[in-house]
Amino acid sequence: QVQLVESGGGLVQPGGSLRLSCAAPGFNLEKYTIGWFRQVPGGKEREGVLCIHDSDGILYGKVSVEGRFTISKDNNERKVYLQMNNLKPEDTAIYYCAISQGRAWCVDYGMDDWGRGTLVNVSS
Repeated sequence: QVQLVESGGGLVQPGGSLRLSCAAPGFNLEKYTIGWFRQVPGGKEREGVLCIHDSDGILYGKVSVEGRFTISKDNNERKVYLQMNNLKPEDTAIYYCAISQGRAWCVDYGMDDWGRGTLVNVSS
């Protein structure tokens, strides 16, 4: 049973913006580290983008987004968001929402549950 559902992906021109959403209705987001990962076309690894935890704050993953992306969450709504600005073609990837049932670094092996992903395609 999929417990994380991503939305908001799509086709966008370079320089454009997208806001991804992840619904996590079965989780108390106050307790868990939750965040965003991406897998580029042909890539094997899901790389951490940004994660967040109430006590640890913003956690940075392997991907350097140079301040273009921001993560936020709404504990009451049980949602986490990824605002992506000034998108570049190299940002093209499947973006996954993932959660660790505890506190973790923003790395794929630290996560316990994953959504199915949403495709972001940055192209002119």
